[in-house]
Formats: sequence, C-alpha cells, structure tokens
Amino acid sequence: MVLNDWYSKGLSAQEYVDSMKQHQEGFIYIYEHFKIPTEDEPLFANLRGKKWRAIILTEDWCGDAMLNIPIFLRIAEVGRINTQFLARDENLDLMDQYLTNEQSRAIPKIIIIDQEGEEVLNWGPRAPEIQQFIENATSSLPSKEESQFADKQKEMYQFITKAFRDNEDFRYYVYQDLKNALTSRTH
Repeated sequence: MVLNDWYSKGLSAQEYVDSMKQHQEGFIYIYEHFKIPTEDEPLFANLRGKKWRAIILTEDWCGDAMLNIPIFLRIAEVGRINTQFLARDENLDLMDQYLTNEQSRAIPKIIIIDQEGEEVLNWGPRAPEIQQFIENATSSLPSKEESQFADKQKEMYQFITKAFRDNEDFRYYVYQDLKNALTSRTH
C-alpha cells in the first residue's frame, strides 16, 4: 500500500483517544498542560500552506506515545497537519518500513506526508534526551535471569511513566526535537 492508503485507513485523533484503554489520563493531562510557545506559533503557521498530513503508528500502552503524541497534536493544530492513527500491531507491514535502527518496532512513529502522499519526514520514537533518560533508568535493572527482574522492571516502568507525565522538561525536549525536525523541512 502507498502512504495515502495507510493514511485513509487511520483513526482521527479523537477516535484514537476515545479508544485508549491505557495511558488515556496521562495523554490528556499532557495535552491539556502543553502549549506551543507564542513566539514559535509563526514557525508552525508556515506549515499551513503545505497541507501536510501525519500518519501516527502507536499503541495506547506505550509511555513514549503518551508523552510525544499530545505535543505533536499541539504542533499539528497550529500547522494544520491532519493526523490519522494506526495501531502498530495491526499494521506491521507499514511499521516494518520504519524500524528504529533497522531492527526495532519502536513507537510512536510519526510519518509526515505531502498532498501527493510522498514522505516528507518521519520522527520517533523519542527525543535524544528522553533516550538518555531511558538508558539511565534501564541500566540499573538486574539481569532477566534474576528473580527480582520482573518486579524491578515494573517499578521502573511506573517511574518512567510518572516522569513522562509530570516532568515538564521532558515535554520541552520532545517539543524542541519535533520543532527542529519539522522546521528543517520548511525551507
């Protein structure tokens, strides 16, 4: 399938949020508490004439999606980038074209397409500063063979999810990375 076909297959942002069974509260919280800095609004207003669209590959259980997508949606509102959501696990043919490091089905993956359905850019799964945070958080886990691994991993996921929801610096890092990716394509 071509990207236009994938786009037409997706859910709207509202349909996606309404369907969420996990992380919906955190997703909405971040969306409600993140605003585009006023001084940056003209940057994204410049995108309006491009009539870009976004395909967002995601799953509601993903903490990175809970953090990143609400921020992207705020940018999309100002830039008038229409978005459609696809569940990664139901769309592996597309996901496998956007592997992270050519091996990982890491999400979310935001694929920006133009009016003709040609890819303009893709972004995800996370900003570099968030990647560093994840690497630091996971480095203290015991090996998978150790009996306390499952409990420690669960604690770590809870810690990460809380940080994603509450740490405003993380929102800034994601925003800056998305802003840089999008505005580098406007010139």
